[in-house]
Amino acid sequence: MATELNFDSIRPYKDEEIHEVFERLTNEASFVELIKFLYPNFSTEQFVGKLLSIKSVREFQSEVIYPYVKEILRTTTKGVTHTGLDNLDPNEHYLFISNHRDIVLDSAILNTILVEQKFDTTEIAIGDNLLIYPWITDLVKLNKTFIVNRNLPVRQMMESSIRLSTYIRQTLTDRNQSIWIAQREGRSKDGDDRTQVSLLKMINMSGKEDFASNFGKLNIVPVSISYEYDPCDYLKAMEFQMKRDNPDYKKSEADDLKHMGSGIRGRKGRVHFAFGTPIKEELSTLEGLPKNDQLQGLAEIIDQQIHNNYKFFPGNFIADDLFTNHTRHTKKYTEEDKSIFLAYLDEHLSRIDGDRDFLHNALLEMYGNPVKNFYTSDEK
Repeated sequence: MATELNFDSIRPYKDEEIHEVFERLTNEASFVELIKFLYPNFSTEQFVGKLLSIKSVREFQSEVIYPYVKEILRTTTKGVTHTGLDNLDPNEHYLFISNHRDIVLDSAILNTILVEQKFDTTEIAIGDNLLIYPWITDLVKLNKTFIVNRNLPVRQMMESSIRLSTYIRQTLTDRNQSIWIAQREGRSKDGDDRTQVSLLKMINMSGKEDFASNFGKLNIVPVSISYEYDPCDYLKAMEFQMKRDNPDYKKSEADDLKHMGSGIRGRKGRVHFAFGTPIKEELSTLEGLPKNDQLQGLAEIIDQQIHNNYKFFPGNFIADDLFTNHTRHTKKYTEEDKSIFLAYLDEHLSRIDGDRDFLHNALLEMYGNPVKNFYTSDEK
């Protein structure tokens, strides 16, 4: 078994390390500028003083991160609700696997809910492609985030995957610390939420027992994240057009920063987190199958919970009807709902120049796919 030292490049910071990190951050001009933007009611001196008085990661989360996320939710949402958490045990560890809508807020809102319901916060998985500057790495690792290395050569990727898998398993089973990880690399751009088999394959690399035991000990809990409005929807639609017009198109670092900013500051309407049930008994139904079929079967079990627990808003039903040219959901929304949703789409489309029909259809598909997946899953 790998020792903890092997995880130093990916693990979050420990309490005894945070003051050195705070000193480093407060001497970083870009971080200081960010603080002025995020906390306009504090002078730089006040904020730095506050940081240097903090003695633990828990205190950093409760005194710095939590109040900021709450203020963002107050000003950009019409409320956050949740279901299913009362069926979980705050003294247990869970591997929360969710659909992925927003780069920053998916895990931030999850942890806010957990704190308010007397659960410990999760550790958070983040791709190193988002760690554009060293100070961003410092900042996220202060917030119980561990790093997922991507785009490595094949040999290094295998070593990195084994290390990551071992870290995840030890964090859950040895330290009894819950983890959040998205069901796929990157956000779902079209609202078609599917768990990547490669993610489950990586997680299983550190397992030493049979398939059901390996995954059963992790306490996988699927989480469905539903935003009434996705602040980045028009940017995602534009990305589809860019890839249509240039198959080699890739987002830049500046694009990632723009998506993060838009996701945090943009209006989201109502937000709902639905916690599923731990996947335990279902694992035995996969025993005896070829390994790839077991992993695919587990992905489908996770997806079924995510699809079935998704909370729909009027825009989802409107989008599905318009995209499929049907009227099957008309009893689930009013004409006023339809006018409001279409006005919202028009306003977001006005922010970008492109193929208007293509972009409009991309937005309809994005909001309609969760409805399609729910009914498809319900038929299985």
